[in-house]
Amino acid sequence: MNLERAVLAGGCFWGMEELIRRMDGVEKTRVGYTGGDVKNATYRNHGTHAEGIEIMFDPARISYREILEFFFQIHDPTTLNRQGNDIGMSYRSAIYYVDEDQRQCALDTIADVEASGLWPGKVVTEVEPVGDFWEAEPEHQDYLQRYPGGYTCHFPRADWVLPRRDAAE
Repeated sequence: MNLERAVLAGGCFWGMEELIRRMDGVEKTRVGYTGGDVKNATYRNHGTHAEGIEIMFDPARISYREILEFFFQIHDPTTLNRQGNDIGMSYRSAIYYVDEDQRQCALDTIADVEASGLWPGKVVTEVEPVGDFWEAEPEHQDYLQRYPGGYTCHFPRADWVLPRRDAAE
């Protein structure tokens, strides 16, 4: 099995990890810090990094586009540096692409989200090349598995679903 990598940021990493890990074709996830300026980032010292999630997925079972569509359904990509009660750069919306195909897919998905009129405002999601991903401390990994009633601001929004695209598109 050849796995591919996706790196996303959309607010507190716990909630994103818990929902994305359940997707068919997602083989592994880990949370951490990415997109910033501090080497060996930690929870107490992550500078301008966002809380992010690294996703290893089987492209024979789930596409990068499907992951992005779900990402846009479970967080609010229209709030700058904020998700729910979490405020600051750490909680920004961002897609960190690993190659040109992912970059183009991200831009196309954002354009489709914008054109749909389903979201409450303009998408502020950053699209940047992937850089270092600093794995978060053990207590942050699998957090909602260990604390099922723990805080999260992520949930699937039934009215934020893009119409299915034809395979020819």
